[in-house]
Amino acid sequence: MNTKTIHADYIHYQGGHCESASVSSLVKNHGFELSEPMAFGISSNIGFAFLPFVKVWGKPLIAYRMFPQTIIKGVQKRMGIVFCRKTYNDQQEAMNELDRLLSLGVPVGLQVSVAYLPYFLGEFQVPFNGHMTIIYGKDGDEYLVSDPIYDHTTRISRNDLQKARFAQGPNEPRGFIFYPEHVPETVDYRKAIQKAVRRSATMMLQPMFPYYGILGIKSFARAVRRLQHKNDKRYVRTFLSNIFLFQEEIGTGGGGFRYMYAAFLREAYNLLNIPELLEASKKMIEAGDAWRRAAALSARFIQKREDSPDFENMANMYLQCARVEKEIYVMLKKIKWK
Repeated sequence: MNTKTIHADYIHYQGGHCESASVSSLVKNHGFELSEPMAFGISSNIGFAFLPFVKVWGKPLIAYRMFPQTIIKGVQKRMGIVFCRKTYNDQQEAMNELDRLLSLGVPVGLQVSVAYLPYFLGEFQVPFNGHMTIIYGKDGDEYLVSDPIYDHTTRISRNDLQKARFAQGPNEPRGFIFYPEHVPETVDYRKAIQKAVRRSATMMLQPMFPYYGILGIKSFARAVRRLQHKNDKRYVRTFLSNIFLFQEEIGTGGGGFRYMYAAFLREAYNLLNIPELLEASKKMIEAGDAWRRAAALSARFIQKREDSPDFENMANMYLQCARVEKEIYVMLKKIKWK
């Protein structure tokens, strides 16, 4: 049996979203204070995409943030926190490298598939390959897990972890690892926040692509409205289940990401004292509430508390989300950075 190796000083942090919380946790354990909202906002990760021509589990792709790994890259780019980032073609090499790092006392972030994580409850063990978690030690044939989604640490067998790291399908992890190698002594927060906010505003307001940003939310609302003409109740139920799952459970996109971005804007205001950041933060909370109310309509139908959802009302709620968010990003785009 292998000798137990554990990063004795590692502190577990629970967060709201896997990648932003994993990045925040690893960096804080490296000695640099980085909140989860700051990691999320500074990397310009807020967003929305509705891609009806890209299917996930047979349903259109709906995303409420940028792609996996972009928080890691964004934090490095804007804050100068250097991460080791690596993928593998050989599974045994990937597991051996993890063991080596753990033996040196280095906690490691991993991209994994939720489907092979036994500590996730049954209904949440879905084939989602973009989950981020942290391994901070090893005890025999078990790895010690600090998954930021949970309020406690746990364990996973070598076999399950290897399967999770090399799951196949969309967004294959390919054994991806990440951990901080260098943190700067100081960060120019004004410059970093300015670039981050401007990029988020531009991406959400851009008019060229009708499936992304504010236009994407409107396209999504129209797709929801068209569901009332679908005679296939099973299709409607699975479509709404898919919306709710990624909006409020797996993706935390409905209210979760909006509340997190609101927290980022408030933290940015505390650092820079720009009134528009505080006002935008308050309005973003309103946006999060609007997303949550829309999701509740789907939930009532999925739980069979309603025979048929009010698609017009649901679509109008999503259009309200688009209106509120447009006001926010227009406000942010007009900030006079001094």
